[in-house]
Amino acid sequence: MPKQKKKGLTIFAISSIPLILVLGNSMLIPILPKMKSELDISQFKVSLVISAFSIAAAIAIPVLGYLSDRFSRKAVIIPALILYGCGGLLAGAAAAWFGNSYLWILAGRIMQGIGAAGTAPIAMALTGDLFKGGEQSKVLGLVEASNGIGKVISPIIGSLLALLFWYAAFFAFPIFCLISVLLTIFFIKEKKAEKEPPPVGKYVKGLVSVFKTEGRWLFAAYLTGATCLFTLFGILFYISDILEKDYKIDGLLKGAILAIPLLFMTTTSYITGSKIGKKMMLMKSLIIFGLLLMTTSFACLIFFKKLIPFFAVLVVSSIGTGLVLPCINSFITGSVPTDRRGFVTSLYGSVRFLGVAIGPPIFSKLMDWSRPGMFLTTAGLTLLCGLLCMVLIKVAKKKPTKENDSLFEKLQFT
Repeated sequence: MPKQKKKGLTIFAISSIPLILVLGNSMLIPILPKMKSELDISQFKVSLVISAFSIAAAIAIPVLGYLSDRFSRKAVIIPALILYGCGGLLAGAAAAWFGNSYLWILAGRIMQGIGAAGTAPIAMALTGDLFKGGEQSKVLGLVEASNGIGKVISPIIGSLLALLFWYAAFFAFPIFCLISVLLTIFFIKEKKAEKEPPPVGKYVKGLVSVFKTEGRWLFAAYLTGATCLFTLFGILFYISDILEKDYKIDGLLKGAILAIPLLFMTTTSYITGSKIGKKMMLMKSLIIFGLLLMTTSFACLIFFKKLIPFFAVLVVSSIGTGLVLPCINSFITGSVPTDRRGFVTSLYGSVRFLGVAIGPPIFSKLMDWSRPGMFLTTAGLTLLCGLLCMVLIKVAKKKPTKENDSLFEKLQFT
């Protein structure tokens, strides 16, 4: 097989992993109001269907990150995808046939969350292992774009499946997972470890040393990644609710409308990832500019209630998110040596999941409190992240010496 084609299939296989992850929440967003009425549960309880998945993932991610450093990335990814599919089967079977199905659905979602912990964060570490330099940033941009494509198509898929029966989306998860497992087995070839993994004590010491020297800028990067996902899923939860309640829009049209801001984010992520290369100063500038776009958009949303002007302003925040995430991904993936990369990228994945987890329940409370308050609080949070990134991420002025240098060697950390 030609080298270029082989590399293309490897990138395609890696990109399928975060795609599966995103389906876990985004595909269910359009069916949440229907789930609420069918199961006769509160708005807060229905938001827990998203949160249970994300909290379970956030807790499991650091453990699976360590295991991926200790053994191999594929040894974690494949069982994680299988568990993810089984959780979907349990949730679907519960909705179809079990009494007290809500608790069983939550159990299935927790299983899916644990499985999800071994997907996108490990795929980021795998990208860092297999690709170097500007190519690494480009592939990470594709991975983030794949994440975004999942967000674009999943509300539409979820809405289409709901035309069969409202819980049909749960039964779709095992099919998607099987495809990703096969792609991972056949097209991802890991490099053999050059040395034995360090003992647990030495590994932990290395991690402590990484966070001692780079802790402040990593904190800013982690908080920013979590905030982007928190605002994204919080706003989607809000839109899903108002489309059905205020505009009586349901089904495929609802899924298509939910996909609009995600489409802008995905397109921006892809373009950003393909252009940033190893330009550290450009990455920092794009992060700050993207967060300012998000802040401006959220602050202005208080003035717009009609659907078309509202979405016109909202897509500005989606473009901002698309500028921020590929740059943050590149910083974090390249910030540590290979033997500890799995844990550090997994911890990043963990805080992103926490952002997703707290988005719907917090926005449900903010929606009850005040619409202007909800948007202004969100704008304040993104502004804070922008200021932290401005102060804590410092980029060395010197030019990189080698193509294969990691970002770790090029950042002048605070």
